[in-house]
This record gives sequence, structure tokens and C-alpha cells, in this order.
Amino acid sequence: MKYRFGFLLVIIGLIFMNSCKMEDVKKKEVLFVGTYTDNGSEGIYKFDFNTDTGELEGRTVASKIKNPSYLAFSPDGRSLYAVSEIDNYKNDDGSITTYRIKDTSLVKLSEQSTYGANPCYVGVSDNGNLVAVANYTGGNVAIYNTEENGNLNAKPHVIDHKNLDSTKQAHAHMASFLNGELLVSDLGLDRIKKYSELEESFTPSKQKELVLAEGAGPRHFVTAQKGNFLYVINELNSTITVFNKDEGQYVELETYKTVDSDFEGESYCADIHLSPDGKFLYGTNRGENTVVIFKVDDSNGKLELVGRESVKGDWPRNFTIDPTGNYVLVANQRSNNIVVFKRNERNGTLHFVSQVDLPSPVCLKFY
Repeated sequence: MKYRFGFLLVIIGLIFMNSCKMEDVKKKEVLFVGTYTDNGSEGIYKFDFNTDTGELEGRTVASKIKNPSYLAFSPDGRSLYAVSEIDNYKNDDGSITTYRIKDTSLVKLSEQSTYGANPCYVGVSDNGNLVAVANYTGGNVAIYNTEENGNLNAKPHVIDHKNLDSTKQAHAHMASFLNGELLVSDLGLDRIKKYSELEESFTPSKQKELVLAEGAGPRHFVTAQKGNFLYVINELNSTITVFNKDEGQYVELETYKTVDSDFEGESYCADIHLSPDGKFLYGTNRGENTVVIFKVDDSNGKLELVGRESVKGDWPRNFTIDPTGNYVLVANQRSNNIVVFKRNERNGTLHFVSQVDLPSPVCLKFY
């Protein structure tokens, strides 16, 4: 009987220790960070993010690569795509590198041309079969088919925006797949172009484009309610424009300023994200150096200003919301730091928690 009781205590102890280890694992999320490498950075970095304390820990170099300004994962989590925002990889082209992910480590598979200069965004289709790259200076978009191992087919379909307007200079800034279509924001053309896949190529959709205000500079966008609402953050005039889908066509609903009316000086918007529950919309202001917070009316998509929070740094570029939805992490490019805020799920406000130093962080992606 004594031995049985002792054995039972050992089993209980093992179960308790194992559950503690599982809790520790659950409290850790892996964060990959893309950077510009002209300021001491070595490329892509990896951190452990403690979702209990809001601390970034265990910084390591995941891959030495030049100017990995945007990162994207495949849906199955087995591949990472990173653009190098350069113009000298081949002729006037930038490059995209494909990595295989093994136990959160990056194994390089290939590097190839993006067929345009200074690529700044990677979009991956929901099924992982397509990868689109927006080339900012090149003014075009390269769309790759993926292979079984996640690698990219060497001959992408290229959509050129340079010949669409004789008075404006094309600057493709984001390319994202939505409900079987490809949406491309072009900052130079003040347009969001829409394309449909037809016989392994992309052609203009029925609604060919969304027109933004002259000089708005659409940069990034997010969608809500399965694409019924589209929120576009405009870099050059510091606004967010809301579109509502009506009978399959996007119609502009309203435009909101992102900077305070009392702010004096230049400011440029960067990134935009919805909270996981869709109740709050966040955007970054470079210059005012804030995150603007809006409450979302889920019945009509309209926004109500909640306020702005200082980013505790300079030039907030990309930001992200952690998998728990409890934290917002901001990459401050010029002050060389990543700042963590605790997010109030009830009212959307942000409260400073911690920060870490890193040269020129510009893209944050949780694995």
C-alpha cells in the first residue's frame, strides 16, 4: 500500500511538472523582425515574446540578409518569404528569399529576382499556392506560383502599373489576395487596383480600381466582415478611408484624419490593423509618432476616434497585434526600438509595457 501511495505521488508530481512546462510554452510566442541593414542590423531577427509579462527576450539573428523590409509566412507555417528592398540584385531588381522553417529556425532555399526595384510587401494566398510581391520603385507586382516545398516558380506573372498614368509615377506598395482577387495599393497612382485570376494570369476585375483622393497615397489596407468593409491607410495625407461593398462593388463611405488637428509638422501614415475581435482599428503616424485608435461600428463600418498613443520612439513603421490580442508591438525605425503596449480589450486603449533596442526595425511578424 505504501509503495502504491508513493507511486501515485510520483505520477501526480510528473503531471504537475509537465503542466507547468506546458504553461511556460503557452506563454511564449516567436516573433520575427525584418530590418533595414544600413544602420548596424544583420538582417532578420528572432525574439521570444512572453505573453504573460509583455517582454521580448532571447534576441538572435535568424538570417543575415540585406534590407529584409517585409516578411510573410505560408498558411501552413512551413515557409517564410522575405523581400530585400534593394535595386541591385539583378539589373534594377530587388529580390525575394524563400526559407524553410524548422523548429523556428530559417533554412534558406532560394533567392530570386522580384522583377522590379525596391520590393516592399509580400502577400500570400489563403491556400499558399500564390505569392505576390509589390515593387515600390519598380511600379509593378510579381505573382509567383509556389512549388510543393514552398519555393517560388522562377517565372512569375508581372503586372506593370507604370503605363497606367502618364502624369503620375506608379509605386505599388501592397499586394494582397482577397476572396479570389488580388488587390494592389498604388501609392503613386492614388488607386487600389483589383485583379482576377484567369487562365493562370491576372486581369483587371469587374471593378477595376478604387479611386482615392488626389495625393492621398494609399499604402496598406485591411478588411472586415469577409471583405464587406475595406479600410485604407493613406500615407501622404494622413487619413484612413473606409469602403463599403455594395452589390459586389466597393463604394467610399468616409475618410478620417489620423493626426491631431493641433499637430504641426509633417507626418506620414504607415501601417493599419484591426483588433482580433474587429472592434478597434489601429494605424501608425510617422512624424506625429503615434498610434491612432478608432472604434469600429460593426453595423455600418464607420469609425469613431478613441485617441492616440505615443509610440515612445521615432518613425513607427510596421506594427502587429500578438496572437492573444492583448498586446500591440510597434517597430520604431529611426529610434531603433520595438515598443510593447498592453491593449485594453474593452476600450481599445494602449498602455506602455516594455521596449527593446534593435537597429532599424520595420516589420514584425508572429510565427
